[in-house]
Amino acid sequence: MVNDIQKKNFIQTIKPKISKRSLFFVAAFFWTFAGGSLLYRGFSLLLTVEEYIWLRIILSTIGGILFYRFLFSKISLKHSVRILTLKIEKPCFFSFLNIRSYIIMMMMITSGIVLRKSGIIPPQYLSILYITMGIPLLVSSIRFYYYGIFYPSLIATYNL
Repeated sequence: MVNDIQKKNFIQTIKPKISKRSLFFVAAFFWTFAGGSLLYRGFSLLLTVEEYIWLRIILSTIGGILFYRFLFSKISLKHSVRILTLKIEKPCFFSFLNIRSYIIMMMMITSGIVLRKSGIIPPQYLSILYITMGIPLLVSSIRFYYYGIFYPSLIATYNL
């Protein structure tokens, strides 16, 4: 019994804790990094085959906007509200995502690497996928920056 309490206390002392406001900036950084990385890789692949380049850019942009509008805007809002309403005042550094989102993120990263390394999808089409996914990630990061910057007024507005 005492051993379990000591383990819990030890884990609590080494757990990297930050303020909720800082957690928004951590989330913003990670989403910006992920979106920027996908856009960089997507545009790098896009330039390997110059045929129909503008069509692929337009398709990617439209796809990215649609993904943001119908999926990522809801996901980033859900995570923002979850961070705002956390009961702990200094949550863990890694709690900007929940467990389910970490699993989905790992699956997406793995899928992207497998698709790129295997050559199943030609680079010109893989570029569309990368850019389409990079746009909503990058745009969604803006919400986290916003919540981090305006955190004090958000807390006052929602009486949290």
